[in-house]
Amino acid sequence: MTHRTMRDFLTVLESQGLLRRVSETVDRMWEPAALAKWVFHGLPTEQRFGMYFEKVKGSDIPIVTGALGANPAAYATALDVAIDGTNDAWVKACRNPIAPKIVDKAPCQEVVISGKDVRLSYLPIPVWTPGKDKGPYITTMTVTKDCDTGVQNFGVYRTMVRDESSVVCNLPPGRQGYMCTLTWTDKGKVAPIAWVIAAPPAVHLAGVANLPYGADEINIAGGMMGAPVQMVKCKTVDLMVPADAEIIIEGEIHPGETDIEGPFGESDGYIGPITARPLVRITAITHRRNPIYYGYTSQMPPSESTTIQSLTNAGVLFKTLRYDLGESGVTDVFLNMNYTGGRGHAIIATKPGLPGHSMRLGRLVAALRPFAIKRVTVVDDDVDIRDPIHVDWALNSRFSPARDTVLIDEVPANLPTGQLQLPSALSGKIICDATLKYDAGPFSLPPKEIMMKALDRWKQLDLPAFEMPKRTRLRIDRS
Repeated sequence: MTHRTMRDFLTVLESQGLLRRVSETVDRMWEPAALAKWVFHGLPTEQRFGMYFEKVKGSDIPIVTGALGANPAAYATALDVAIDGTNDAWVKACRNPIAPKIVDKAPCQEVVISGKDVRLSYLPIPVWTPGKDKGPYITTMTVTKDCDTGVQNFGVYRTMVRDESSVVCNLPPGRQGYMCTLTWTDKGKVAPIAWVIAAPPAVHLAGVANLPYGADEINIAGGMMGAPVQMVKCKTVDLMVPADAEIIIEGEIHPGETDIEGPFGESDGYIGPITARPLVRITAITHRRNPIYYGYTSQMPPSESTTIQSLTNAGVLFKTLRYDLGESGVTDVFLNMNYTGGRGHAIIATKPGLPGHSMRLGRLVAALRPFAIKRVTVVDDDVDIRDPIHVDWALNSRFSPARDTVLIDEVPANLPTGQLQLPSALSGKIICDATLKYDAGPFSLPPKEIMMKALDRWKQLDLPAFEMPKRTRLRIDRS
């Protein structure tokens, strides 16, 4: 079972050295974001950590960022599994969803601020690209609901603070949150919307999963937690939100009301354009006593958002291929964590099949929606797809560019949704089949028994200790 609250998760993360506290006062207008950038751009992946800013200038509420997606170890801790167990955890959660439990009272509503008392400056909302962003914006789960079916949607939609009681939400056409709001506004009705800050980790991770429209992410979060997510009705809008969250912001979208949003740093690493997006009137802020503010750090990859999107959607893609599409030969899936979630490089490991099957598999992955994967590399199941050295070896030893490459042109690009109207919105995709297509003979390593005997001798000679790389184990097992 995963952590029931964000607080529980942060306690465990800190005990593992994956969360660092900053006790000095910081300025939310630049310091949390800029310091978090150094975590992701100055440290090796395995040394990254989340940051807990205990004192924030002008606020009594601390800020946490980078904790869910500091690195694969932090992400695995959020799901309470081993690092190599995240794909299996997602398969289990997606195949065994658990509906939420409705409660009447909730920690997230211990304090209620509504009506004319609403002040967004009460919350320490950061500026995430200091010196370039228009201003502060919210980076967390956004909740909307289909007016006709009543099914809710959780997703991450950047939300610009406009003034003390209104925001502009980056709900772009085609995304599920926007589709939900249209089911209200197209009928002339006011659409409810809410933001969930610092919910149970499984809720945050389920919210970035590429699921079909109409799938309720909170059921997947329940499946991940192994128990129903407790939900409570908002105070001023008709939405259900996680009872154990730290902070909830409630609001309404009135038909036809928009305002300019941006410019802001985008997850592809560039500053995005200015666009018109729905205006939201904030109706309430509710929170725990002594709450914690959590915001994802994104913008230039690698970042927290690229990590959690990639690891989450690798699990969803793995489940889709094996169990929805019948590709039982697929043994592992990895999405490169250096771009924006399911729009970068997918590496697929598969058991050897009939001639041409690996290329067919690559084409299938490239065509899947709502994924928008730009590069697909298919390798045999004797390759550690998380090890760049091993993948590069497969590309050099088992891949002929002229024979094993397929280019797909003039398809929608993997741009952030705020940039889809740009001239570069059409791009291409590449599929590389790096599977072995002939008998290349045995590996040029001694047999396994000799290698293991030599490892024992290594230890006897008191030579430097090391952890055997997975690629070495895979090679030895087949020597």
